[in-house]
Formats: sequence, structure tokens, C-alpha cells
Amino acid sequence: MVRNDDPAAVNGVVARATGTGLFQTRIAVRETVFLTDEPVAVGGEGSGPTPYELLSAALAACTSMTLRLYAKRKGWELPAFSVEVAHEIVPGGRPRDRLNRQITFEGPLPPAAREKLLEIADKCPVHRTLVGGFEVRSYVGQPEVHPAGDPVVRHEQEMERACDD
Repeated sequence: MVRNDDPAAVNGVVARATGTGLFQTRIAVRETVFLTDEPVAVGGEGSGPTPYELLSAALAACTSMTLRLYAKRKGWELPAFSVEVAHEIVPGGRPRDRLNRQITFEGPLPPAAREKLLEIADKCPVHRTLVGGFEVRSYVGQPEVHPAGDPVVRHEQEMERACDD
């Protein structure tokens, strides 16, 4: 990853085609820049995660952050853990897309704590957004697309609310 020099990415994400291959795209968000792409097998360069992998990563990261925040609030010592999310298309299914999330704890955890953490995982802000639906507004040029307020602060506040019992 490299530092971002795109002022438009201060409160949002900016995607720009790199000109390398059909799919390779430069993503700029706050101070960070990385590539997204499609696998070589489907005509990409294989130089970064796919858009669906980024969506899966958003859910995995938010889940991990929210669980750690909840455990800190409760004074719990959590064993090391990982969150794995995989996107699946369900032919003929309603909804068509499914995200399968697996939380793996690498040490002992009482069953009641496991159940509570699974409940909290379902309250993480990205999970709520995905299952609750959201509106996407598309514009060409103007108007300004950046929402009021700092999205990083809003996400942290939403994680805090998710941890409320």
C-alpha cells in the first residue's frame, strides 16, 4: 500500500482505472491506496482483491473490530480469533447473494460468551447495513457525494452502539 495523494478521497473512496488490463483499479481512501482487480482466470491481472472480496473484507474487519470492542467493554480476555467471510451466489435464491461468516477462536471460551459474541457479531455496523439494505445514489459530476460528518467517527459510534446490551 502507498500513501494517498487524491484529495477527493478524504471522506470517501475514489476508484480510478489504472490502464493496466481491463479490470485493475486504483482505490484511494483517506491516506491509503491499493489495487483491486479480477483473477487472471477471468481476464484480470490478479493484482488485488475483487470487489466481492472487498465486501467480504468489510464484514470480516467490522466483525473483528466490534467483537474486540465488546470484549474490552466487558473486561473479557479474548483468545486470538479470526473472522473468515466468503461470498456465495445462490442460483435461484432469494436473496441471490450470501455471505458466509465463520468466527474461529484459537483458545477456550465459555459457551455463553461464544453465544453472546455471535449475537454481537450480528450487530456490527457493516452486518446491519448489509442485512438492512441501503440506498445507493449515483451522480455524474455534481452534486458533492460526501456525506456530512466523518465516516470514520460514524463507524466507531455505530460499533459502540452495537456493543450496548
